Amino acid sequence: MRLDDGRCLIQTLDFFTPIVDDAYTFGAIAATNSLSDVYAMGGLPITAMNILCWPHHDLPPELLADMLRGGADKVIEAGALLVGGHSVTDNELKFGLSVTGEVREEGLWSNAGARAGGVLVLTKAVGTGVLSTALKRGECPEEAEAASVAGMLLLNRAARDAAAEGVVHACTDVTGNGLVGHAWEIARASGVRLVIEAASVPLLPWALEAAAAGHLTRGEKSNRRYVGEALSWGDVAPAMQSVLVDPQTSGGLLFALPASDAARLVAAGVGVAIGRVEAGAPSVAVV
Repeated sequence: MRLDDGRCLIQTLDFFTPIVDDAYTFGAIAATNSLSDVYAMGGLPITAMNILCWPHHDLPPELLADMLRGGADKVIEAGALLVGGHSVTDNELKFGLSVTGEVREEGLWSNAGARAGGVLVLTKAVGTGVLSTALKRGECPEEAEAASVAGMLLLNRAARDAAAEGVVHACTDVTGNGLVGHAWEIARASGVRLVIEAASVPLLPWALEAAAAGHLTRGEKSNRRYVGEALSWGDVAPAMQSVLVDPQTSGGLLFALPASDAARLVAAGVGVAIGRVEAGAPSVAVV
């Protein structure tokens, strides 16, 4: 929403069920995920409100306190203020934030501006969905769990700040539709063809092994259907395909940038070049 002084207001919300056992960590992940949409539009969060569904008959208040503290700490880390929220009684725990952010209109990013000749840069490794599924089944190695949690707890603030120093053609955060699904959104909105180099995509430890072992989410199939015939795989192995369509929680930012700005982000250590933007009918080719 445009304000009257060149600023734009960004409003977003997100909440979900626990994906880790520790209450504090879950609260922090949920908050990080909710803040991400503001960064994906080039903005900075200014206020946040809790959204809570709580099974008070089943869980002790100490867990609630830990979860809310985890979320509040991430809001503080982001430089925003937690100004309230709302809770309801529910049979299943759900938590997240409604976040208000702001951005100067000239610095507003969307997913609709990718241009042929641009480079795709991804700022976080993928694989949180398959690893979370393996964790629920008690089959995720500790080092893989730790790497996944660390990624989900990482704010996209540093990547946003680095990219804002240059030119951004298009941006989205990688969440429930997976890397390929969110790449498709950029391709469709921009009217271009995106080419993703599978070997260049950063993966979380044991993500391929988890996919090969069948630790897949329901989104693995639905994300393939979402892109449909606009998606081509070349000779990419099935397990790698599954990771690239894997629904992500608190994933990284996917940028389409001029080559010089992409190189700058890579040199700064906040992203990895994973492909390119080409002229052509809207589609995603994984090679």
